[in-house]
Amino acid sequence: MLADRLLKEVFSFDLRKAKLPTGIEVLDPFNGENAEHVRYIVELFHRQYYSDDRPRMLMLGINPGRLGAGSTGICFTDTKRCEADLGIPVEGMRTHEPSSDFFYRAVRAAGGPEAFYSRVYVQAICPLGFTRTGPKGTPLNLNYYDDAALQKAITPVVVQWLKDLIGTGLRTDVMACIGTGKNLAFLQKLNAEHHFFERILPLEHPRFVMQYRYKRLDEFVAKYVEAVSR
Repeated sequence: MLADRLLKEVFSFDLRKAKLPTGIEVLDPFNGENAEHVRYIVELFHRQYYSDDRPRMLMLGINPGRLGAGSTGICFTDTKRCEADLGIPVEGMRTHEPSSDFFYRAVRAAGGPEAFYSRVYVQAICPLGFTRTGPKGTPLNLNYYDDAALQKAITPVVVQWLKDLIGTGLRTDVMACIGTGKNLAFLQKLNAEHHFFERILPLEHPRFVMQYRYKRLDEFVAKYVEAVSR
């Protein structure tokens, strides 16, 4: 089953071979404070939506943030949407993420989780996140492309990660990239070098929509729904 193959890759991914720049920490919900519960959530999610061998289109985000996949282990899914939309109870964590709010509007518009995830597998170019200590001593989310040395350090691991994901049986004729700026540019460069996908569909990042294009939210939701129908 696809669920078994995907879970194997998700749970075995690590960044130990990447020499990360000083001051950057890995955000790893599978080995953090709530690791046991996160692994339970992620396994339940995969078994619920991927217990078949139907090929899915890959939809790739950037890397997890603390309030979304950094808490639940499921991309663009905070604890609120995990419970309300997926029906998976979450213990000991409560997070609300604007990106998750937008993303699950698109999921509902596409017919709900069963219809959406029957066509798409959502992941990240790097499935573990990154943080850097802020001026007040608290960890701040960091995108892999925000630091040139970090991007260079993880590139070989990312290339292998994409090969492994495709090897589970995902589609290669088309994929969707979440983020039309630096994330898209990085993926296009990798794709030109390694020929992972025949076509890449760019989609605006949910956070960008919620912060800067909220009045056009329905338009961007429709764009996600159209992408899922490919």
